[in-house]
Amino acid sequence: MAKKATLFTVTAVLLSLSTFAQPDRWQQKIKYNINVAMDVAKNQFTGTEKLEYTNNSPDTLNRFFMHLYWNAFQPNSSMAVRRNELVKTIIGTDKDGKDVHDNDARTKAAINTLKPDEIGYQHVKSIKINGVEQKLVEHETILEVLLAKPLLPKSKTVIDVVFEAQVPILIRRAGRGDSSGVCYSMAQWYPKMVEYDYQGWNANPYINREFYGVWGDFDVKITMDKRYMVAATGLLQNPNSIGMGYAEKGVKVAKTTDKNITWNFIANNVHDFVWAADTAYMHISKEVRKDLTLHVFYKRTNPGNDSAWNNVLWAADKVLPFIESKFGRHPYPQYSFIQGGDGGMEYAMATLLKTPGFGGVFHEWMHNWYQQLMGSNESLFAWMDEGFTTFAEYQVANYYDTHWAQQSPFAHDSTKLATAKAVEKSKTQYPLIHAEAYTKYFNLARSIFEEPMTTHADHFNTNYAYSLASYFKGSVFLGQLGYIVGEKKRDEILLEYYNQWRFKHPNANDFIRLAEKLSGIELQWYKEYWVYGTKTIDYALGNVNIDTITGKTLLTLKRIGKMPMPIDVLLTFKDGTKELHYIPLNLMYGAKEAEDGTPRTVHTEWRWTHTEYTFETSRKIGEIKSIEIDPSYRMADVNRNNNKVVIPN
Repeated sequence: MAKKATLFTVTAVLLSLSTFAQPDRWQQKIKYNINVAMDVAKNQFTGTEKLEYTNNSPDTLNRFFMHLYWNAFQPNSSMAVRRNELVKTIIGTDKDGKDVHDNDARTKAAINTLKPDEIGYQHVKSIKINGVEQKLVEHETILEVLLAKPLLPKSKTVIDVVFEAQVPILIRRAGRGDSSGVCYSMAQWYPKMVEYDYQGWNANPYINREFYGVWGDFDVKITMDKRYMVAATGLLQNPNSIGMGYAEKGVKVAKTTDKNITWNFIANNVHDFVWAADTAYMHISKEVRKDLTLHVFYKRTNPGNDSAWNNVLWAADKVLPFIESKFGRHPYPQYSFIQGGDGGMEYAMATLLKTPGFGGVFHEWMHNWYQQLMGSNESLFAWMDEGFTTFAEYQVANYYDTHWAQQSPFAHDSTKLATAKAVEKSKTQYPLIHAEAYTKYFNLARSIFEEPMTTHADHFNTNYAYSLASYFKGSVFLGQLGYIVGEKKRDEILLEYYNQWRFKHPNANDFIRLAEKLSGIELQWYKEYWVYGTKTIDYALGNVNIDTITGKTLLTLKRIGKMPMPIDVLLTFKDGTKELHYIPLNLMYGAKEAEDGTPRTVHTEWRWTHTEYTFETSRKIGEIKSIEIDPSYRMADVNRNNNKVVIPN
């Protein structure tokens, strides 16, 4: 393990250096040295942090802020009040005609009934800089620290923090106890520095939603009852004294007579740290290459449970090469799939998972790319995290289903049969891979609840609008980008996005500019319409006529929706031949390359101000079997009933 730790350090340094040769934007840097001692009888712990904080900004800082997430888990907290307000909204009816309320079931009404020994809290008792006490103002889940001496640009300081905390009953993401009986899910558990960037302090109170953090290095020591196995972000530095599946092969772990043991984890170049602990964790792992080991931690409840969690490890190993070919190399030395939490939630080098279902497994793992490596501001650009992750999840799941699922030694026959049917279905039409995202986006667009994706994650009027916009409209953003610039080019953009913007907190324009440079197509219009607005796409077939002078067939298209798009039109003829007619949008100032071998005609651009467009084909009307707008189904047209016509014989 010592050898792996050294390798990790070298890798992290190289990754840090590589960012300076790429598009540059200043960002803060932090080093955490955290020591906590857990009292499992009281579900409380005390801790200290020594933070080395580097102000790489051009600004003089007179104060800083820290997150105290667990203060949300108390009666009448902002999280509790916000939950109770949102749930009043009726977003539809169920199959029995009963009202469906806008409820995120994971944020339970029980917050307001928590007893003193069930609430969560994090309290900073003192902060000192160079031995001088700083003035503290607690704003529920945000701690304001008023500096006795300003922190100048391009300087660093060492901050000493003393804090205490109580682990709440599991309400949202973190806490003690869950439906599987996991003892401790320790997410958002330490006083965490708020990110300061080109937009200033991002001191968002915790009301349930997204996260944003400073990249840094973590050295974490956790002292607790030796009966508990700990799973965490980073590499365990003392595996041979811990054992529990961590020890090197052939090492006999000496038993200790002490009641408690100390776990020491190190993680470099990450912006968060999670851990979980239980007295009955099973630990399986596999070194998939010299610089990467995958771990799974779970509680054994029945033989099927064993098989399912073993299947997680088997599948992760199989899909990793595909993931890296599409989205970039996994740069960290370990990744852990940990049973715990309230559903599925991503953290650096780890995820908390309620169940071993592959929807959650693949989704949360892909967050390692779009939440951890990119580190976009999730409060402002939740769709760049959740949406891109959802898109990647579908791609990975489809790859697994079509290449590996039926070969798994751990999957049940019923699972294999269901997978086989899904594979056959996916072969019929490409968009079916992403059909869920398109369908849910359409539901949102047809509702009265849609808000622009630029809405701050905390300030959506409904959970419904936030979820469907961030996860599904965000996913369709990439699916539709493949339609606009070409699928091969879109995949090239995603890889280059990884190469240029990992560890840099990219925003929406950063991604669009990269896509423009690689595709040669202007895309600001796409961002403005799809991200900043709620206008919808609806194109229709119009009249089919004969040009009386040339004898050629004239086809008219109509733009009914308010969002303009480039258009693919496929003509299928009775003799079995096909023609693809491509009409670029004038705002693109370019055209995508042909995507397949179908004969293609590129027509004059369609000006966005015009609602109709007519083009011609040399083939006779009587030769045409069908006409279809967007035969690939990648354009998010809200009404496809007017996209295709089949001409009777």
